[in-house]
Parts: sequence; structure tokens; C-alpha cells
Amino acid sequence: MNENDTKRLSRLTAILTQLQTQRLLTATSLADKFNVSIRTIYRDIRALEQAGVPIVTEDGKGYTLMEHYRLPPVTLTESEANALITAEQIILKNKDASFVKAYSEAITKIKAVLRHSVKDKANLLAERIYFTENKTDEKTSNHLLSVQYALTNFFQTAITYTNEANNVTDRIVEPFALLSTQEKWLLIGWCRLRNTFRFFRLDRINKLTVLSEKFEPHKLTLQEYFEKYH
Repeated sequence: MNENDTKRLSRLTAILTQLQTQRLLTATSLADKFNVSIRTIYRDIRALEQAGVPIVTEDGKGYTLMEHYRLPPVTLTESEANALITAEQIILKNKDASFVKAYSEAITKIKAVLRHSVKDKANLLAERIYFTENKTDEKTSNHLLSVQYALTNFFQTAITYTNEANNVTDRIVEPFALLSTQEKWLLIGWCRLRNTFRFFRLDRINKLTVLSEKFEPHKLTLQEYFEKYH
């Protein structure tokens, strides 16, 4: 296999990974990412299709993978596995219990597909690495996963919230973004009670319910939000 063949194989694999992780990709965006011509991307997509990858072409929009198609488990290098193990130790200190539980379950699944040699080294590292801090390990919230779900699916959320003055209010919030500061999570959301964007500390949310009613996505990026409201 010559150098050009190696580069193409690497690009085909990378394109397949991109299709696996993003809902829709255009030939132009792929060409820009891999610094090749659009015609080359057309040939690459055709090669993947001939190899049996179920790529769906949406006219005028781009490429996507057929729903429910999944790649085989990815083989991680030792360095990649070590990075995940290190991140796990930091995340275990996070103050949101739902987030810690979900990440731990994800890491368990990842460990299950590691090669035995990498798995043994990853387990050793997990036993020999510790992330310390002066704060308590007590979990202060349990709503992060529910908020993430509502945010990405545009569901309204009903919350019972206690502010710094210990005043309790019931609000309907449209989740917009999440911020993490000193291990506490902040929700930026459109508050229908105040008719504007507000910050909500997740550890001050006494009760949170994801409603079935959806909201219209807000037409601004997080950067635009900061520029406009701060």
C-alpha cells in the first residue's frame, strides 16, 4: 500500500467516524475538513457505499447514516484509555450525582471493549491515580442529565427553585445552556415567570420535571448570548 492509499484509507475511516457522530454532513464541510476537493469526497462516499456502509443522501442537505447503523467498538490506544481513566477520577468529584452515575456506567462499557493488555494497565492506573481537593465530596444536585435531555430535545421544564434569599418559586424554564463553575452546575434558561434569561444553580433546584410541551429553539449561539446579556 503506497502513501496515497494509506492517506485515503485514513480519510475514509475519519469520514465514517464523522458520519457516526454527526447527524448530517455536507460534501463541502468534509472537503474543507480534510483539505481535499469536493469531487474527492464524492468518490470517497461512493467507495464507502460500495463497501456496504448504508449512507443516505438527502438532496440539497448532505449525507447521513441510515438510522440504527452502528460501527463496531472502537479500539482505544493505551494513551486514550489512560486519558479516560484520568478524566473519570476528576468527574467522580463532580457535585451532580446523575452525571457521575452516567459517566461511570459509560466508562464500564468502554473498559469492556478494551484489549486485555490495555485493560490491565487502565485498571492499574485507576488504582494509582487520585484527584484531591479541600471541598466536601457531598453531591449537591441530581438534575444534570434531565436538564441535558430537556435542552437537546427542546422540552420545557417545571422547577421549584430556592434563590439566595431563600425565597421559593415555581417556574417554567426553557433550557438554553449549561455552565460548570467550581464543580457546581448552572443552567441558563428562558424563565417564563420573568420573561427573560436567568441563571439557575442546579443545587438550588428542589424539584425538576421535564414537561411534554416543547419550546421554539432560541435563535442565538452561546457566544451571542454572552455578548448580548453580559
